[in-house]
Amino acid sequence: MTIRLVAVDEHVLLRLGLNRVVATVPDITLVGEAGNAADAERVVAEAKADVVTIDASLADTDGISLARRLRAGSPDLGVVLLSAVSDDNLLYRALDAGLSAYVTKAAPISSVLAAIRHAAVAPHSFTAPGLSSALPRRRGQSGLLSQREQEVLSLMRDGLSLPAIAQRLSVSEATVKTYVSRLYSKLRVNNRSQALMAAVNQGLLVSVDAA
Repeated sequence: MTIRLVAVDEHVLLRLGLNRVVATVPDITLVGEAGNAADAERVVAEAKADVVTIDASLADTDGISLARRLRAGSPDLGVVLLSAVSDDNLLYRALDAGLSAYVTKAAPISSVLAAIRHAAVAPHSFTAPGLSSALPRRRGQSGLLSQREQEVLSLMRDGLSLPAIAQRLSVSEATVKTYVSRLYSKLRVNNRSQALMAAVNQGLLVSVDAA
């Protein structure tokens, strides 16, 4: 089977480089390219792609948000997230979002090709170089917040006000304010939006867009 690949990256040279790489292997064909999320949805659908590689940082959205939109239309689409730098928190977000693979752009060509092939045959199984060492680091992070603080954080992500959170958890509003104060202190932030962004970046929450 030949894998039908679409590359989504705002940098033309990177798309060209990927095209040259897959041209050297018999089982992968680049059938489409896009430089932004708006074009990507159309190209992936028209090209009947099996796998898409997505730049983690696009001009009009982030790669994980685009991956979710593409999967909504093609549930079995293989998705490989490409990042300019190695980032544990981005790896965790890709894992939580159900993507197929995460690879840095500096990885060996063999790693990129392996990720594409994995995504084609097991789109709902996640792989990434260094995954086995990254997961223990995440478990270490998970102890940062108490169970109740994590619950409050999740409800904040869902957009609930402090009184609504208090009602949901059957505690006083003053108690919720105490939890929120502890959250801000532990995350080193000053407000709700900063807390949610810090939590996502530290792998303590799935991206706010998924809520």
